[in-house]
Amino acid sequence: MSPPRPLPLRQAPRALLAAALGVMTDIDDTLTRDGAIEPPALQALHDLHAAGLPVVAITGRPLGWSEPFARAWPVAAIVAENGGVALIREGGRLRTEYAQDAATRAANAQRLREVQARVEREVPGAMAARDSAGRVTDIAIDHAEFATLPAAAVAQVVALMQQAGMNATVSSIHVNGWFGAHSKWTAAQWMLRRLFGRELQPEIGRWVYVGDSTNDQPMFERFPLAVGVANLMDFAAALQVWPAYLTQAARGAGFCEVAHALLAARG
Repeated sequence: MSPPRPLPLRQAPRALLAAALGVMTDIDDTLTRDGAIEPPALQALHDLHAAGLPVVAITGRPLGWSEPFARAWPVAAIVAENGGVALIREGGRLRTEYAQDAATRAANAQRLREVQARVEREVPGAMAARDSAGRVTDIAIDHAEFATLPAAAVAQVVALMQQAGMNATVSSIHVNGWFGAHSKWTAAQWMLRRLFGRELQPEIGRWVYVGDSTNDQPMFERFPLAVGVANLMDFAAALQVWPAYLTQAARGAGFCEVAHALLAARG
C-alpha cells in the first residue's frame, strides 16, 4: 500500500496553525534556489521573527557555508552537517557548538578522508561537493548541484558509506555521510533544549517542519505539522513517508506560503 499523499496546506486546520510555537526548516531548495535564499523566503523569515515565531534551520550544508547565513538571517540557529554542528544566535554574537566532543571529531577526521577517497576512486563520476572545504564533521558527494550522478551511482555512494559504518542520506543536491548518532531529528531535539530549555516531544505537534527531499522523511514522520514545498514532488517516486501538507509553490515561495498561513491563523 502506498503511503498517504499530503493535503494542500490550505486545508490545514486553522487552530493547529494558530497554536504553532515556531518553525524548523531545511535550507537547500526549501529556502533557496541554486544556493541563494529566495527573496520571498527571506521576507518570510523576517515576518516570522517579528511575530515572535522562532525559526531553526537544519541542513546538510557545512559549517563554513552556513556561518554567513546564520549571521545575516533572522533565525534562532542553523544546525549544519545534518546535526553535527550548530550556529546559535545569542544577542549580537554567534556561538558554534558541536554534537560530538573534540576527541571524537579528531578521531573521525581521518576516517572521513578515507571514505571520501574510496568513493571518488570506486564510483565513476563521483566528486566531493564544492562546499567540502567548510565541512568539519561529515563528507558530501555532489549528485545534482554542479555534477550529475545517475541513480545507480548515488545508490553505490550510499552503500559504500554505510559499509564504512557511516550514516548516509541523500538531499536534493548531495549525498552526505558521517560517523555518529546525530541527525536532523536529534538536531531538532538539541535545539529546543539548548535554545528554550524544553523537550521537543511533548510539544512536537506545535512545531512546523518544512522540507523538500527524501532526507526530510524522518522529520515528516515525526512532525504532525510537517509541510513539503511543492518541489518535493520531484522525489515522489522515492518517498516512503510524506508530510501531512504540501504547498502550492516551490522552494522559497513555498516556505513563504507556510509563513503566511501561520501568521494569518494567528490573526
